Amino acid sequence: MRIHRLDIEAFGPFATAQHIDFDALSAQGIFLLNGATGAGKTSILDAICFALYGSVPGVRQEGKRLRSDHAAPGAEPRVVCEFSARGRRFQVSRSPAWDRPSARGRNGFTTQQAKTLLRELVAGNWEEKSSRNDEVGAELSDVLGMDREQFTRVVMLPQGDFAAFLRSKASDRLELLQKLFGTQRFEAVERQLARQAAEAVRAVQDNAGELKALLDRVAAECDQLGLSLPAEGQAVAAAGPSAGQDPEAWLEEAEVDVHHEWHRRQEHATAAESLAGRLAEEFQDAQDKSLRHSRLGAAMQRRVLLELAAPRALENKEMLGRHRRAAVLSGHLEAADSTAGKYQAAVAHVAGILAQLEAAGLDTANPAEALEVVNATRAVLEARLPDEQRMEQIAARVSAKNREHSEHQASADAASASLKKLREEASATESGFDALKLIADNVAALGREAADAAELVDIVSRHTTASAELETITEDHRAARTATQDLRQRWLDVRELRLANAAGELAAALETGKPCAVCGSEEHPNPAAAARSALSIAHEEEEARQLFEGSEKALGLLAGKLSQAAQVVAGLEARGGSADAVEAASRLVSAQEAVSEARKAAAALDQLRNTHEALTKRIDHLQAENADYAAASVQAASAAVLLQEQRVALETDLTGLRGDFPSLRQRLEALDTERALFEAAAAADREVGRARQAKEGAMSSLEKALPAAGFGAADEARRELLSPADVVGLEQDLADFDAETARLDELFAGEDLVLAAKEASIGELPLDEADLAGAKQRAFTAADQAKAAALEAGLAGKSAEAVLRIRVAYGKLAQAGREPRERARLLAELADTVRGAGDNNYRMSLNSYVLAARLEQVAIAASERLVAMSDGRYTLQHTDARAARNQKSGLGLEVVDEWTGQRRDTSTLSGGESFMASLALALGLADVVQQEAGGVDIETLFVDEGFGSLDEQALEQVMDALEGLRDGGRVVGLVSHVAEMKQRISNQLQVVKGRNGSSIRIAETVSP
Repeated sequence: MRIHRLDIEAFGPFATAQHIDFDALSAQGIFLLNGATGAGKTSILDAICFALYGSVPGVRQEGKRLRSDHAAPGAEPRVVCEFSARGRRFQVSRSPAWDRPSARGRNGFTTQQAKTLLRELVAGNWEEKSSRNDEVGAELSDVLGMDREQFTRVVMLPQGDFAAFLRSKASDRLELLQKLFGTQRFEAVERQLARQAAEAVRAVQDNAGELKALLDRVAAECDQLGLSLPAEGQAVAAAGPSAGQDPEAWLEEAEVDVHHEWHRRQEHATAAESLAGRLAEEFQDAQDKSLRHSRLGAAMQRRVLLELAAPRALENKEMLGRHRRAAVLSGHLEAADSTAGKYQAAVAHVAGILAQLEAAGLDTANPAEALEVVNATRAVLEARLPDEQRMEQIAARVSAKNREHSEHQASADAASASLKKLREEASATESGFDALKLIADNVAALGREAADAAELVDIVSRHTTASAELETITEDHRAARTATQDLRQRWLDVRELRLANAAGELAAALETGKPCAVCGSEEHPNPAAAARSALSIAHEEEEARQLFEGSEKALGLLAGKLSQAAQVVAGLEARGGSADAVEAASRLVSAQEAVSEARKAAAALDQLRNTHEALTKRIDHLQAENADYAAASVQAASAAVLLQEQRVALETDLTGLRGDFPSLRQRLEALDTERALFEAAAAADREVGRARQAKEGAMSSLEKALPAAGFGAADEARRELLSPADVVGLEQDLADFDAETARLDELFAGEDLVLAAKEASIGELPLDEADLAGAKQRAFTAADQAKAAALEAGLAGKSAEAVLRIRVAYGKLAQAGREPRERARLLAELADTVRGAGDNNYRMSLNSYVLAARLEQVAIAASERLVAMSDGRYTLQHTDARAARNQKSGLGLEVVDEWTGQRRDTSTLSGGESFMASLALALGLADVVQQEAGGVDIETLFVDEGFGSLDEQALEQVMDALEGLRDGGRVVGLVSHVAEMKQRISNQLQVVKGRNGSSIRIAETVSP
């Protein structure tokens, strides 16, 4: 994969569009990326990573901070990267999500979603591949053959991370290697084996639990039968087999004992059942005999009572016969009584109506003729009723028209008064327009002045705060710089002391008669004395170096903060932040007051205009209403005069027909009352005649029927009649007497009473109650004992069947569990081995084993470069030695010193040596990952920082190794501040920072 071109705009520290032509930089195969701290060197690498993967490496992945703070508010952040891979050329454009100022509001923002576009150069033309984030990500992952984590480790070599990797523990190395080589599938194998082993153990446990449950069931059956105690010379342990006892042999013994107990209980149940049957039969015979004699006694008592009731039954029978003969005449008697009553009521009704006629002053001699006169008069009056109704309607209309005339006249007067008042109000409103309009027209201009004044106050306040912060940071930076210089001098002094003490260290190793390692002489007349031990001075030097490096790092952070604070202050000053705060606040108050007055005037003007418009509409409306009211008043007065003339004519015509009544209706109501009385009198006379005829007919029929029924007079027949309840009672008494007679005859003819009478005659009497109760108790006790014995025998039989079934099931289940137990043992041992436990002496898991092989390849590839960088002294070697304190092993790294032939831990390397080793490790890891990724050809490579820890010779060797990376057309970009590298590398990509953001330029320097 080779990068050709990169365009950056409004991204990171770059406010304006920046263009980088990597093809021009790669002319010499290696170029330098330099610039001041915080200028944006790493942001260029972030832009490449963001273009290819949509995110930046590590902790810098904060989508909302990708857009440049220096860019114009409406500038869209954008990165365009053009690259080649697998023989194809692509161009990918990405924009992160950002907040664009909204056009609708001064302080509003609109969120713009992230955008992506992928194009490919085909036959000289750019063809669009996709604009969806997910599709572009999938296409680029397939083309590049690496994910983001691998890309940042292979193409962008972060030296700080690999220095930590070089000194880290095996667990930390495992995490990074697993991300790079994707060995999670081997961890999945470990987890799968662990799950299978656990499932196999659970299967064995389940089988053992089921076997134990079967044994417990047999023990429970034995305990239920009471076999835990000696019975017939045998004993069974109800708790199950003892330790060391064969469960199947124990089951066989338990089955034999249960069958013996079952047969014993069956014999006992048979004997108990025979005894219960005999006692039950004896009790039944005694009970039947006692019951027969009881029935005989009761029947004798009922016969005596029946004989005593016979005379009363005969008397009731005769009384019921007389009633039935009188009941034949009941219809005639009721008819005679009914017709007599109706006749008396009709006579009384006629007398009452005649009294009403006399009280009303009407003719009582001939009601029929008077009724005809009344009907004739009513007909005449009913014919003239419509004229009277029409006269009343006309009178009502006259009143309504008069009211209407008065109402319309009053409304017209009120409208005239209101119209005059509204015209005066409209004239007063028009006079106030001009004064308010002059003030209201300046609202927009005054509002802009107030907004500008408010913004100036805010900028002045922010400038004051930022200036105070800048002073604080400046003071902290000055103190930190002084402390760093002191620490650096302290470190140099200690290193000088260690070098000066080297002669004493060599002298301490001299022996008489042996040659000096420096001059070769065997005589040592005046050996130098060492001031201190080399170990203590080296330890002191290392502490001084670490203090200096920590202080230098803190100084760099403060320098970045100082630069940022200075940019903020300069930006605020450019916008007027240095103005006087009191004057700015005074201008804001004045502008706000002017705006408030103008807005009040505008509101008042709008209100006056609305009021005048409403008054005008009301005036027009009232003028129309006033004209309508006047016309309606005149029309109502004319109609009232015409209607009054019609009413007077009808009043004159109807006066004679009313008589003494106020209206025709009232005279008709009086005639209706008279007609009703005359009609009632005529009807009553007719009813009296009909009632007299009915009475005479009923009396004649009764006199003819009396002799045939055996009665001489009607009153004699009435005395023999009984009420329905008495008749029913007498009939029920006679029926009960006859039924009891028949039942007693049938009862005494029965076999039980005949046998009881025969037994009584010969003296065979039943048992008394005490003896009968004793026989009953003996029978019931024997029956209960027989049932209990049968139940016990049944339970024993079921237990025998259950024990037999359990014994068979136990044998099958035990046979089925042998194979799972063997499988569980094998799986447990295999799972322990792959996770680094059990017989795994190296404590190395399957995942660690695979990664150890990869790490061994990385160490071999890294050693090829480390040998060149260290002048043939150092190589890296993988070790799988067992770790201390039972820790997992397999991912160890050692440094082999070819000068001494010794192996030592990587933490013993000096600063420059650690840089060379970590750089070689990063390059070796890049080669191995490249091969693992399918042999992707990496033609563009970036190495980030770390060269400042090298001396001149080491730097020369490292540069020779890096220049070797250019073989095959590879381009290497070095990120460094080292001045010597600026002189050695002519092709440079320089990042220049400024108050308004950073810029990029390509420069070529002439090597000295």
